[in-house]
Amino acid sequence: MSGPRVFSEQPLALNRTITLDDVAVGHVIRVLRLNDGDAIRVFNGDGHEYAAQLCDVSKKHANAQITDILKSDEPTPLALHLGQVISKGDRMDFTIQKATELGIQEIMPLWSERCEVKLKGDRLEKKLAHWRRVAISACEQSGRNHVPVIHTPVHFSQWCESTNTELKFTLHPHKQKPLSDYSQPTSLALLVGPEGGFSETEVQQTFDAGFAGLTLGPRVLRTETAALAALSVFQFQWGDF
Repeated sequence: MSGPRVFSEQPLALNRTITLDDVAVGHVIRVLRLNDGDAIRVFNGDGHEYAAQLCDVSKKHANAQITDILKSDEPTPLALHLGQVISKGDRMDFTIQKATELGIQEIMPLWSERCEVKLKGDRLEKKLAHWRRVAISACEQSGRNHVPVIHTPVHFSQWCESTNTELKFTLHPHKQKPLSDYSQPTSLALLVGPEGGFSETEVQQTFDAGFAGLTLGPRVLRTETAALAALSVFQFQWGDF
């Protein structure tokens, strides 16, 4: 079925009529100029994509009636969790967008000693809402029907101590071994530091928490590049690539 993909927070079911939110209305009505009877595809993060038909369309409002279940996401063989120290500017947006396309399940924004981004109060809440919108847009584009969870930031050491995935890696050239030496995991956590890297004390904290070192070759990668390169390797080695 053709038609743009849009996200809805509402429960979706056959024959149910939903009201599109302002973002969806802006895209399908004001930009694409669709009208009553036109087809769209809708998802809400439950793992399914639904066929729908627009109705009651006006300049600022549109409903959609769910007519069919088009497809469902296959179960993932590898649950990927990313702990990313918050980066400046649009780099964090880029990481969240591309990690979503690569199949990440959870993203934990982190603070560390050399993190240069300061967020709290209303600014933090607005940034979290923005990051979730970035992830939703990436799902709309990539055809993914599960939206990754983006958690409220914590200090990286707290996340390291509480993470209980089968494998845990930090991007650091020490205490590493080939991925082929590891058994196939069903869950994996990746910790990526800030632009300035982790201090030696922080690196030791990750090792004390059970993280293994991981290197991505002889070149030094930017923080957003490193995260995406590693996730791609994991998906190729153990995931759905």
